[in-house]
Amino acid sequence: MKYMIASDIHGSAHWCARLLEAFEKEGADRLLLLGDLLYHGPRNDLPKDYDTKKTAELLNAYKGDILCVRGNCEADVDRMMLDFSIEADNAFVDLGGRMIFATHGHVFNTGNPPALHEGDILLYGHTHVPACEDHGSFMYMNPGSVSIPKEESWHGYMLFEDGTFLWKDLETGEIKNSFSL
Repeated sequence: MKYMIASDIHGSAHWCARLLEAFEKEGADRLLLLGDLLYHGPRNDLPKDYDTKKTAELLNAYKGDILCVRGNCEADVDRMMLDFSIEADNAFVDLGGRMIFATHGHVFNTGNPPALHEGDILLYGHTHVPACEDHGSFMYMNPGSVSIPKEESWHGYMLFEDGTFLWKDLETGEIKNSFSL
């Protein structure tokens, strides 16, 4: 199973379309979205081609491929726009001996981690900054932001396949980081 992992689209139809083009090109089986899909949020500038209706339309075309957790910018009205669930605050991906705890990051994060077993992965977006950090008993990973990267990072996403995580630049396709289990 090949997963594409992305976060923080924030209503950018431009970057959402680029993400979905990359999803097709990468041949991923599932798209794991870590929240903040439609609304730009009060602390962020408007992203390029901010269009929540178009962004929802683009994502809905892939509804059978999407697994999504709710971000801090999701509103109840977003559920009416999207044809897939954004209800869950977290999701679990069993890696056979290890688990990924996927969430947005505004509740559970490195400062407030959930109950994890040795070697598990805490995966979240929210900060808009890509990360791969060993926290002793667990790994913390972040794909960064699709539309509003921060701290001089890139418009990005992650891939996970055959025990390897890759962080990729959405504009160039360049691999920025990798980690193997």
